[in-house]
Amino acid sequence: MEELEIKEIIEQIDSFLEERKFYDIKELIKEMEPADLSLILAEFPKKLATLFRLLPKDLAAEAFVEMETDQQEELLTSLTDNEVRQVVEELYIDDTVDIIEEMPANVVKRMLNNSDPETRKTINEILKYPPDSAGSLMTTEYVSLNEDITVEDALKRIKRTGVDKETIYTCYVTKPDRTLLGYVTAKRLLLSDEDMIISDIMETNVIFALTHEDKEVVAKEMSKYDLLALPVVDKESRLVGIITVDDAIDVMEEEATEDIEKMAAIIPSDKPYLATSPFTIWRNRIPWLILLMLTSTFTSQIITSFESKLASCVVLTAFIPMIMGSGGNAGGQTSVTIIRGLAIEEIKLGDIFKILFKELRVSLLCGVVLGVATFAKMMLIDNLMLGNDAVTVEISVVVSFTLLITIIVAKLVGCCLPILAKRVGLDPAVMASPFITTIVDALSLLIYLGIATALIPGLK
Repeated sequence: MEELEIKEIIEQIDSFLEERKFYDIKELIKEMEPADLSLILAEFPKKLATLFRLLPKDLAAEAFVEMETDQQEELLTSLTDNEVRQVVEELYIDDTVDIIEEMPANVVKRMLNNSDPETRKTINEILKYPPDSAGSLMTTEYVSLNEDITVEDALKRIKRTGVDKETIYTCYVTKPDRTLLGYVTAKRLLLSDEDMIISDIMETNVIFALTHEDKEVVAKEMSKYDLLALPVVDKESRLVGIITVDDAIDVMEEEATEDIEKMAAIIPSDKPYLATSPFTIWRNRIPWLILLMLTSTFTSQIITSFESKLASCVVLTAFIPMIMGSGGNAGGQTSVTIIRGLAIEEIKLGDIFKILFKELRVSLLCGVVLGVATFAKMMLIDNLMLGNDAVTVEISVVVSFTLLITIIVAKLVGCCLPILAKRVGLDPAVMASPFITTIVDALSLLIYLGIATALIPGLK
């Protein structure tokens, strides 16, 4: 739904609320998509419970899942025990677990108290798995079939039990002890003869995940093989749950957000930006800012150590920002490319020498072009057009040659550090632009002042 449509609906609801036309509100929102509905409900914090009660039970549960955590908590506090029970009954198990993990203890206790014993037992079993594991991500609501039943019996079972399952498009074939044998799709069932046996039409080459496998790895597997659902098994190959594609997408989104925050030198946060307090944002940002500030003191020390030489040729200082900025940009480009390649497993740790050779060639091309462009700019613009006699051919050569070497060093540093971080078990994302830039700034200064000292007689 377009943003303009949502605004119009919000205005309509606001008008209906003033006139107490609750039936009209119900008719207006009962066919809406849950994601759009959650955005609309967020605009009425004081009437959230009132509007929520107007929704059909299934739509209310779906919209509840789409809400922000603080809205869910406020709503659960406002609803009666019977209403909480109805919401919990309509939720899929994996959604219930996700919500419980974000709620304070008193709200969790209320949700569990209003769950039936079987649901409560299942929730507690899933909560025992590590938070980043496949077990914590799975749902136990799947369709299982025996291998010796007919297609006709399988379809009857799906019709009888499928209404409460998260997906019926992939059905899993198991032994009585839940050992996973294979799977069969709804399409295959519908297109097969009704008297055929499941074991004759099922696929036995099953891609699965172990309960303690990292959920990011699981999400990548689902993306790689274009799976709508992935079975999760224990050490004895018994089927304990499935992970659906919507949960895999959520994991990939979370991981991408986390990597972006790390690449920007921010400690990752679990909450959306607008729902995060200024104090929490400050706490997530300040450690990296302090670290980067302290590492930047090396740059100051380098400049201080060459202070007397720079004083004898002041024009050199004018080009320090350009050289440092170009080096940081070049290193940042390379590091982001390598980090992405590592994240999607396009690049392996053993590829480091191939990467170094490739980046060396790229950096030479980039460095030569930037060096020539810088030399032309300094001689034509700074010297001729602006009449700056201090910008001589000698100075232009020093700056241009420095830029060439800086680009080469920056790109090699930018490709090596993420790979080395991965090698020692760190997240490569921490070696992104801010960290790379700080290192390259110091190196570019050393290169610049070293070349200037070697080529300009007055600085020796």
